[in-house]
Amino acid sequence: MKKEKIVDNRNTEENQAPEEDVDTLENEEDTIEESTEEAVDFSQEIEKLKAENLALKNEFLRAYADAENTKKRCTQEIEKNTKYAISSFAKDLLSVADNLHRAIEALPEAEKAKCEEAKNLLKGVELTEAELMKVFNKFGIQKVDSMGKVFDPNYQRVIQEVEDKEKPAGTIIAELQTGYMINDRILREAMVVVTKGGK
Repeated sequence: MKKEKIVDNRNTEENQAPEEDVDTLENEEDTIEESTEEAVDFSQEIEKLKAENLALKNEFLRAYADAENTKKRCTQEIEKNTKYAISSFAKDLLSVADNLHRAIEALPEAEKAKCEEAKNLLKGVELTEAELMKVFNKFGIQKVDSMGKVFDPNYQRVIQEVEDKEKPAGTIIAELQTGYMINDRILREAMVVVTKGGK
């Protein structure tokens, strides 16, 4: 009889175990479903955040590029203003340079040789002109070298044409007014006499 009871107990335990396993399995399935749903929610949230991050990154890069472009433009404007700020003042000084040059050329060679006072005056005017040219050079103002070159409308203005078949047409043979550049820009055109009729 004792043996039968033991067998019955075993049978009872065996019968109960599967019910517990089924409950556990159901609970695990529910947990897995919930986890899967949460994982899907998280993956959607991650994709959304990635898209937002990319959009913000692109906006930042555009704003940074705009800021850099503005900075470059401002730097160029400041540089240009610094280079050419004295243009109108320099233009007014060109007439002084012209007059000094005319004064040097006005004294005849004979007088230069004879009179000591004329020599000293001439030397003073030449030194003044040289000093003015030094100041011009310091601020990027240079004479345009025109003599003997072919006429270029960007740098010279033709005042007169002279018949000369020995030189190519458009060759500058005289300069009535010297031209000047300030850095890489024309400050004043040269007034020139050019040849015509040559080949």
